[in-house]
Amino acid sequence: MNADETLTWRRLWVETTGRLGDAVPARWLVEEVSGLEGDEWTTDLDERATALAVARLDGLVRRRLAGEPLQYVLGHWAFRHLDLLVDRRVLIPRPETELVAEVAIEHARKRLAEQRPITIVDLGTGSGAVALSVVSELPPDAVEMWAVDSARDAVDVTRANLAGLSSRHGRNVRVVEGSWFTALPVMLRERVDVVVANPPYVADHEELPSEVEAWEPAAALRAGPTGLECYEQIVPDAARWLAPGGVLVCELGARQGPAVTALAQTAGFATVEVLPDLAGHDRVFVARRPQTVASVTQA
Repeated sequence: MNADETLTWRRLWVETTGRLGDAVPARWLVEEVSGLEGDEWTTDLDERATALAVARLDGLVRRRLAGEPLQYVLGHWAFRHLDLLVDRRVLIPRPETELVAEVAIEHARKRLAEQRPITIVDLGTGSGAVALSVVSELPPDAVEMWAVDSARDAVDVTRANLAGLSSRHGRNVRVVEGSWFTALPVMLRERVDVVVANPPYVADHEELPSEVEAWEPAAALRAGPTGLECYEQIVPDAARWLAPGGVLVCELGARQGPAVTALAQTAGFATVEVLPDLAGHDRVFVARRPQTVASVTQA
């Protein structure tokens, strides 16, 4: 691409569409370098492009043509109402996980109708997508959020995204590094109102799309030989960290509902539910701790 007085954003969009073979990602990339948003995309599309923007766009297109996911090329991606920093240190936020956040928010609101404030823990927070969406969509100062991840890189990304949240919603978010519940202070034991998790659940033998396998962090995707290894840790421990009546919300693989349900029943959860995603696949697991503490299995 060469910048000249006739090279407009519209022409760049056309040329980028030709290179990528798709007008939609081409538009996102041109929007990224041009800064055109909303109505500006229509009103200013025929403005002259700058040489700096042309050079930057060329670099982004080369990365995309090399197979890098569009979300990483852009460096950010939308999740519910947030625009989040994302790169190869964390998984790309997906629509299925938006459903997990929605279910967690729903149960948090029910809990807030009974008491305030409440405590929520997001295990395996990654980019912070779920944790930050939950706190941003609930009343300020109503929630104490603990966002946990065992990967230092993920913790760094979450903290960067937290910095972009309003101070009213972000001031009660704690981002901590560690493995599941061991990262939490002991004082939270049996005081957590909602635990939400999107753990690794892909089995070692399962195939992934080539773009996912090549670019996204394997430790955030693959759980082990069965794909259930993380649930085998999280579910029994959640039964001991949740307050009476507290709720565990997890993202599932499409065929993992029965196995995770059995884990919850063994751990003593009072009710268990598996919800489908928009494609009809099992996707969200919800388990409620009994109101009576003594009825929970103390394994």
